[in-house]
Amino acid sequence: MNRKTVAVLPGDGIGPEVLDAALPVIEALGLPLDLEFGDIGWECWRAEGNPVPDRTWDLIGRSDAVLLGATTSKPRREALAELAPELRESAPQYLSPIIQLRQRLDLFANLRPVENYLGGGTPYRFCVVRENTEGLYAGLDWNHVPDGMWPLVAEHPNVRRSGRPGSTAGIRLQTSHGLDRILRFAFETARAHGHERVTLADKPNVLRQSSAYVLERLEAIAADYPEIPFEVLNVDAVALWMARRPERFGVIVAENMFGDILSDLGGGVMGGLGLAPSANIGEKGNYFEPVHGSAPAMAGRGRANPAAAFLTIGLMLEHLGLQDAAGSIQDAVRHVTRRRDRVTYDLGGSATTTEAAQAVLDACREVPQAPTAAIVTIGDELLRGDLEDSNAGNASRMLGERGVPVRVRHTIGDDEATIADAIRPSIGRDDVIVVMGGLGPTSDDVTRSAVARALARPLEHREEAWQGVVERLTRFGVAIHDDNRRQALFAEGADLLPNPNGTAWGCRAEAQGSTVVMLPGPPRECLPMLAAVLRDGLPHLPEPPEVTCVFRRTLGIIEADAAALVDELVRDSGVPVKPAYHWHYPYVDIRLGCPPEAADDLAGRLDAALADHLVTDRDRTAVQELAVLLDARGLVLDLDDRLTDGVFAAELARERDTSDGAGALGVALSGVRQGGDGTSYTGTIALTCTVRDTTGEPTAPHTGEHPHEHTYELTIPNRGPEVTTYCAQFAAWSLVRHLTGRHPKPMEESA
Repeated sequence: MNRKTVAVLPGDGIGPEVLDAALPVIEALGLPLDLEFGDIGWECWRAEGNPVPDRTWDLIGRSDAVLLGATTSKPRREALAELAPELRESAPQYLSPIIQLRQRLDLFANLRPVENYLGGGTPYRFCVVRENTEGLYAGLDWNHVPDGMWPLVAEHPNVRRSGRPGSTAGIRLQTSHGLDRILRFAFETARAHGHERVTLADKPNVLRQSSAYVLERLEAIAADYPEIPFEVLNVDAVALWMARRPERFGVIVAENMFGDILSDLGGGVMGGLGLAPSANIGEKGNYFEPVHGSAPAMAGRGRANPAAAFLTIGLMLEHLGLQDAAGSIQDAVRHVTRRRDRVTYDLGGSATTTEAAQAVLDACREVPQAPTAAIVTIGDELLRGDLEDSNAGNASRMLGERGVPVRVRHTIGDDEATIADAIRPSIGRDDVIVVMGGLGPTSDDVTRSAVARALARPLEHREEAWQGVVERLTRFGVAIHDDNRRQALFAEGADLLPNPNGTAWGCRAEAQGSTVVMLPGPPRECLPMLAAVLRDGLPHLPEPPEVTCVFRRTLGIIEADAAALVDELVRDSGVPVKPAYHWHYPYVDIRLGCPPEAADDLAGRLDAALADHLVTDRDRTAVQELAVLLDARGLVLDLDDRLTDGVFAAELARERDTSDGAGALGVALSGVRQGGDGTSYTGTIALTCTVRDTTGEPTAPHTGEHPHEHTYELTIPNRGPEVTTYCAQFAAWSLVRHLTGRHPKPMEESA
């Protein structure tokens, strides 16, 4: 393919930021485009008295497409005030760069695609085509009614009350030339992008005469596109249905003001202007621009959403005949926004502009992303607590072992609308959605219809499933009722999942890149079915990467401090790891899933960073660790444990295999409360555990007045009766460190 030239005009405000972030996609996809940068916007006006310099027009004239970041416009008085002093005296006329581009290049069509990039709910994909050159924005607008128009308006009752000095007027201009080319553009857009309908948004019930002429031109143009139906709707009705049922539209075409309003509404429907691209196409040129504007208050803060810039580049690539590359960008944005793991604040994330752009670039390069799952368990009995929801935990474990961690879990009662509402947000966002329960034959079993509702598909009878129900009931001598027929209803097009242990078959349906798996509730039925699906039924999921889990259990550090320390360690290591933290009094557990080749290095870094807090690298308590060491070395304790009133000794005895031993360790555990006491919980407890080895053999090289004695200290919050547990675990931890030769400095834990 011949190389094309793109004029890149970064413009003002956040325009340069979003283009800098998004333009690397051109190189990432290896596209035959040459980028030439030019000047436009407010700084050009301030320095030169012209927001679109002649050199920029020269660049536009020799380019195949124009990519615009954003421009700032201000009223005439402010514009003149910001001019360079030597230019201000000549008082040049300020004209918005956007207006200049549209007028000089005769850009009659504004195209605003609207798509469900965020996922969830019913899929929609439509566009708003806005006429740019006439309508109410034709420039026929007067501060006072001109002489020629006065006879037409003078008899209006409000004009008679206000008089000529108090009346203004504007004209909605529509011509056969302007109408025919925008209507033809709308039908061509529908044909090129597979839209099934063209909707004219007008106001024929009020603007009767001009709207009648628009309809006349619409019918004439539509005759050349017999395969594409059309309709005329009031613009206010279109706005309502865009918000309520956006999936009903294909191409919406409107005059300038109506199209302006509807196109921004489309941005709101899809999640905000940070996702909204636009194209302006004309007889003599084009330009492509993210809709969000220059947003000067956000400039330089790294918060702008680059998604609209990526999608705008995609529109430009379509125009240049690079449809496959455009599709790759759209798929990448769709993937990132539905995952929402690296998105900007406007989409609920915390990523910077650069980080969000990198996520899209990674998706374009097909850098693998970890799949995710959602689980929805159903039943009023689960909400009441009559039954434990063991299915959710077991399903989470099974999905995790398959390399599909669960992102969210819901427990829902037997209500169709609520079940559907729980499923919809995960469609298009999670790779697997597992729905369990509510597939029985009774009237309160509504999961089937809820899943169909979430998928926006009708229910259909599946004879294969019905015969399976009949065969099983007959085999066990159970009567067959008409209600059993419910168990043969499934969402249209779903793949059936036979149930070898019951009458309630399941199903699997694909929607927006998600696999929805519907299963019965009894564990002996649903869990084997889920195992079969994960083993055989999800070929689109990549094999999970090999991961080694580095686990450490810590004491004497709060979760926030541990997270801050470990997060920094992981960042510095450069290893792709997402740390997981679990606080269970008095411990903080840390898990790092990492590539096997990085595990040893990461474990060494972790041990060094947490040296004064490490208890074990196993899923054991300090008491359990101590029991293993005492049994292995044949030791007993000479214990002074008035602080826990025997709790420590009792817990240790439960964990030991024997109470015999040849050697002894003297242990004295004490605590000093600073505020509060054993019944009034406030302040802190300063714990001290002194260990004296009476075997006569040192456990590790050390120095001190007593060569076989060590004292361990820790201050903890006196938070409640559970501090007794903390004291016992601290004593055990002190003994473990003594026996393994780890003797840290005194520590203090904050509340």
